[in-house]
Amino acid sequence: MRLSMTVRAGAWRIAAAAVVLFVPALAAGAERELNVVSTIKPIHSLLSGLMEDVGTPTLLVEGSASPHSFALKPSAVRAIHAADVFVRVSETLEPFTGKVARALPDSVRLVTLEDAPGVALLDRRASGTFEPHRHDSASHKEGTGAGGKDGHIWLDPDNAKAIVAYLAQVLAEAKPDAAVQLRANAAKVHARIDALTASLEAELAPLRHKPFVVFHDAYQYFERRFGLDAVGAITLSPELQPSAKRLTELRRKIKALAAVCVFAEPMFQPSLVAAVTEGTSARSGTLDPHGSGLEPGAELYFELMRNMGAGLKACLDRPS
Repeated sequence: MRLSMTVRAGAWRIAAAAVVLFVPALAAGAERELNVVSTIKPIHSLLSGLMEDVGTPTLLVEGSASPHSFALKPSAVRAIHAADVFVRVSETLEPFTGKVARALPDSVRLVTLEDAPGVALLDRRASGTFEPHRHDSASHKEGTGAGGKDGHIWLDPDNAKAIVAYLAQVLAEAKPDAAVQLRANAAKVHARIDALTASLEAELAPLRHKPFVVFHDAYQYFERRFGLDAVGAITLSPELQPSAKRLTELRRKIKALAAVCVFAEPMFQPSLVAAVTEGTSARSGTLDPHGSGLEPGAELYFELMRNMGAGLKACLDRPS
């Protein structure tokens, strides 16, 4: 009897010790910050608002770097492999994600927002006054294939809301103890996007019948959401100066389209913009669809969208 009691007591002590070890492990798991890596600033911004009091997402494409020509460093690859969740828009928009996405360990969940439920996709424009789409890299062409989708999905506020809703679900699955906080944060971000949308609708309504041309066809989600009249894209590579013949063709195009403004991005040289609009009545403006000059964080998305509206208004609504 005494031996049996001793065995039972020993077993109880072992079980108690296991519980003592297991409970702190559970607590540590609950307290562990969710590790999320995101590619570009606008998506990182939406994640930052969603993850308030839950964690801080990591941004890969910093500063004014372009996602179209970005190259991953070994440290960035290690960061992705250590993440719980890796978020990108699409392999077409961010070609640097292709190879790393196919080599992810099972511990990392890949999220491709182009496939997210509720995100409305537009085909890339490659006909009519909109020319085939070419980005920074002369070797990487977008929009030349049939059925390709435009990756600038965040420029439609309704898509931004769908992105936040889907990411809230994904992150709650990765960290169930944060589900309530994530839902509350998603509701706050949605309310802010609704207020932003209403403000932009009022600001942009007077501009709906003023035709404009863009250097880079990145804005159709914004155009369609707010009823704007983009009539063509130039899509010059910023590294390549157009020939005199090409400049003549571009000026003729701008005149034929009766464009009020030609919008470039910060990457384009002012001298190139001036050369394209020379001899036309079109004014020049600047739009930044990626927020390249903005400080990363939860406010960036809202600043980016307000800056888009302000940039359009400053050029299109200017007295002739």
